[in-house]
Amino acid sequence: MGRTHALTGWCAGLALAPAVGAGSVHQAVVFGATTAGFALLPDLDHPGASASRLFGWLTGMLSWVLRRVSAALYALTKGPRDEKVTGTHRHMSHTVLFAAGLGALTAWGTAKGGPWAVFGVVVFGLLLAEGALGDWLLPVSAAAIGWWWYTAPPDHAAQLEQITGWLGFAVAAGCIAHCLGDALTESGCPFLFPLPIAGETWYELRPPKFLRFRTGKKVENRLIFPVFVIAGILLVPGVWQAGEATFQRLFVPPASQTANP
Repeated sequence: MGRTHALTGWCAGLALAPAVGAGSVHQAVVFGATTAGFALLPDLDHPGASASRLFGWLTGMLSWVLRRVSAALYALTKGPRDEKVTGTHRHMSHTVLFAAGLGALTAWGTAKGGPWAVFGVVVFGLLLAEGALGDWLLPVSAAAIGWWWYTAPPDHAAQLEQITGWLGFAVAAGCIAHCLGDALTESGCPFLFPLPIAGETWYELRPPKFLRFRTGKKVENRLIFPVFVIAGILLVPGVWQAGEATFQRLFVPPASQTANP
């Protein structure tokens, strides 16, 4: 589900951007691209995921550590009706608690680490998203960052501070978008851990069976992905308004300027 996760993260980022103050086109693109990348991060708990392979042995080692910690947490907290599984993939990193914690850690780390920490988080998110959505994302995001940097008021320190305030939200939103996407599949997602439900601490939330889909199959490829491609375009600031104005101009006749006698 790599490209679908990244695309839904992109849509979530564009939808949330105005709420965090990233209202212009270039600001929204940077925020959405970062959220798209971190919508892939929860799958770091799988050795074959793009997040685990991004930086070779480094992200591979992080994946190994995450799987070990997740398995230990599962063994420690599983309820009487939880499944007899290893507790690695789709467990600790697929929870709202993990998303909130990682978002808070990102906000704290970028505030303390300064420009280089901000740069590192943004680039990491962009590289993750680029691997799933394609090479077009890097030049588009770079152009948006450059345009924002050189056309905004020349207080670059204030601009970096603004980005720092966004990043925690972008990271958390991306992880939550990932969890919600997994919750629609047949396996479900235990993203409300540690809230006990029906005797399970790791209860896999999912919709009724007829609404679930299998990853990588026709429903995802021919319905879900195309729908979010359209949404991802329409959510870019100004696109919907431009389309609405064009529709009005082409298909809605102007009101009569003369009154009937």
